[in-house]
Amino acid sequence: MLTSRLITVKNLPSRKRICFLLKLVCFVSSVLIFCEFLIYYVVIFQCRWPEVKGGAHTGNTDTSASVLKAIILADTHLLGEIKGHWLDKLRREWQMERSFQTALWLLQPDIVFILGDVFDEGKWSSPQAWADDVRRFRKMFKYPASTELVVIVGNHDIGFHYEMTTYKVNRFEKIFNFTSGKLITRKGINFVIVNSVAMEGDGCAICRTSEAKLVALSHKLNCSQQNWNHSNKRCSDVEKLPASEPILLQHYPLYRKSDAECSGEDSAPPEEKNIPFKEKYDVLSQEASQKLLWWFRPRLILSGHTHSACEVLHAGKIPEISVPSFSWRNRNNPSFIMLKKTKHKTRREKHKNCLRRGCSLPSLQCTGGTGEKLFWPHAQAPGAAGRCWSQPKLCSCTPNPWHPRLQRASAALWLFFYVVAMPTPPSLPTRSIGGLFI
Repeated sequence: MLTSRLITVKNLPSRKRICFLLKLVCFVSSVLIFCEFLIYYVVIFQCRWPEVKGGAHTGNTDTSASVLKAIILADTHLLGEIKGHWLDKLRREWQMERSFQTALWLLQPDIVFILGDVFDEGKWSSPQAWADDVRRFRKMFKYPASTELVVIVGNHDIGFHYEMTTYKVNRFEKIFNFTSGKLITRKGINFVIVNSVAMEGDGCAICRTSEAKLVALSHKLNCSQQNWNHSNKRCSDVEKLPASEPILLQHYPLYRKSDAECSGEDSAPPEEKNIPFKEKYDVLSQEASQKLLWWFRPRLILSGHTHSACEVLHAGKIPEISVPSFSWRNRNNPSFIMLKKTKHKTRREKHKNCLRRGCSLPSLQCTGGTGEKLFWPHAQAPGAAGRCWSQPKLCSCTPNPWHPRLQRASAALWLFFYVVAMPTPPSLPTRSIGGLFI
């Protein structure tokens, strides 16, 4: 069949043959431009910031000047020289770069947080490899002067607790201006930066320093939230900070048994949800979790590490959001969180997830409920109609009629590159595959 078509093309007159080749080039170019550039705008354009309504403290007086717009992402895992094949790097980094830059341009956040595991091999990178990884990161995640970028440390950046050294921590702090126990206040909202890798509780030098800074900061924040009183000597000489319950930013989630109670399109796969989490490896220990809750009494906790989304309540009232991975290498539906906050805690604080799957996005699937809108674009079967749950009035879903053809064409092109252009990856050193890469 294919041979007969090739013979037919060869027998065409030269003008028709050139015309055919031009049409083929135009078709392939159009598919690539749409799938590798325009699709990011099509999908992220459908994301909208959640509405913030005044709570008990604010009434309805909040204005755009008092509302902070933040994007949170996690676990980018930029590949290094050991595990990273050049074509895999090219593909994954292009996807993340285009998603990030498109989101900045369309959504214009005030601040962006990356919750750790920026690099995949930071824990064993040589100085030369580290410098190259940092250069690639700065190219991918460049940002305008109107936006601030804050990066949190993760276990892949400095190693698990038993691999963590002062050199690795200082190297990360120098590049990203990261300090555990650091307070960032924007528009009256307090964000506390936590080095969760150092919350081991074994009294190591890095752990002691990190915990001491957190304790000192918690004292300042707690004093700032109390009514000023001459008789309160413990707070008389303490620096006054904005009287706002803080938001904790860390890599490891607080202790939970598993992801069994997590739900949603970007939660863990069903076969992984009931796997028990290991303390000090998958999640913080119960002791470390209780310390953070007791010290800060946060309004919200944001974490990464598990590569899957989850929302849990601690002590029945403190919410934690585990942010899914932002890398297509870790999951098929990477995402980022959109948060809109004021300095006062509202009755129902809101966030949104924004997800996409490259060219296999046919439509926007929305779900609404419990005062939230979660935007989950993802692949559907060819010709499938968009579906809405819970509150149909919150969303409208329109499938893209070109999706089946574009998906097949894009898949064929990338299959060609992987089969023909991609050589066999080299074998990995033993040290690069030991343990669980999370």
